[in-house]
Amino acid sequence: MRNTMMFLASTFAVLVSVATAGDAFVSIFNGKDLTGWKSNEEMPGCFSVEDGALKVSGGRAHLFYVGGDGKASFTDFELKLKVKTMPKANGGVYFHTEYEANGWPSKGYECQVNASHQDPKKTGSLYGVVNVLVLAPGQKTPPGSLEDIVVEKAPNTDGEWVDYHISVRGKTITLKVNGKTTVEWTEPEGFDPAKALQNMPGRKLGRGTFAIQGHDPESTTYYKDIQLKTGD
Repeated sequence: MRNTMMFLASTFAVLVSVATAGDAFVSIFNGKDLTGWKSNEEMPGCFSVEDGALKVSGGRAHLFYVGGDGKASFTDFELKLKVKTMPKANGGVYFHTEYEANGWPSKGYECQVNASHQDPKKTGSLYGVVNVLVLAPGQKTPPGSLEDIVVEKAPNTDGEWVDYHISVRGKTITLKVNGKTTVEWTEPEGFDPAKALQNMPGRKLGRGTFAIQGHDPESTTYYKDIQLKTGD
């Protein structure tokens, strides 16, 4: 009887674990070091940890999430993180991408991080696909995207933490800043980014990991509380 009860308890624990694994967010950044992440070192020292947050500063580089086994890869997911930009900062969060030693990641989509950089594409943009734009007087919308949403001010303010929520369900990509949806876009069947977009042939849903972007020498951004829930 004792063995039977132990077996049932063990079985129940496993079932609970399996049932809840896909329902719970899991932290993928420990706030102490870059364990589980891999920098392409295009700009050494670009990524560091400061007061529990990931600091990105110094120039172009990308930090890829590789996980404990070095093979992190996802299809459907929800990613929650807190983001803070400093004045004139530019950055981004890629998804469905893969490690590359240099250059801008050629695979996957980029979620823009920018409140005051001269680039009119602001935080909450699906970069180059559906842009959230703040235009200067007389400035025209940049060419090449599928949709432009013109707003009076960026969804975030320099020096303040905001919640960024990025999700993919099937073919639908949703971006939210502080709980407000900035982009909800469904990739069309047969979508060919080489034809539909300007110089972005790898912007396509598939499978891959995440990358955090260092953009230029004058940009400083911070990220913390990076949490992931997968649908795989």
